[in-house]
Amino acid sequence: MSLEELVSKYIASAEQALCELKLVESSPCLFKDSVQTVIESAKAYLQDAKYYRDSKRFEVSLASVAYCEGLLDALKMLGAVKFEWSARREKSQVKSER
Repeated sequence: MSLEELVSKYIASAEQALCELKLVESSPCLFKDSVQTVIESAKAYLQDAKYYRDSKRFEVSLASVAYCEGLLDALKMLGAVKFEWSARREKSQVKSER
């Protein structure tokens, strides 16, 4: 898989996660405004990733989408949001089809 294909795959996965993302209302010790600020930062990194991909700067694009994924993973680990990464969902579907 080329770097361009890898970047496009990660961007699509991050877009899907952001579309499906649900805030957890009963999240202890987290302020909704702070969680929303982190989500907006993740969206900004995703936009940067798309810009750099379209500019053929794939290394910078990959770094940007990795920051986006890291922020989303951190929110998920803190219990502030719920979503599934598309690669994990695809693996689960393959297992259930067997």
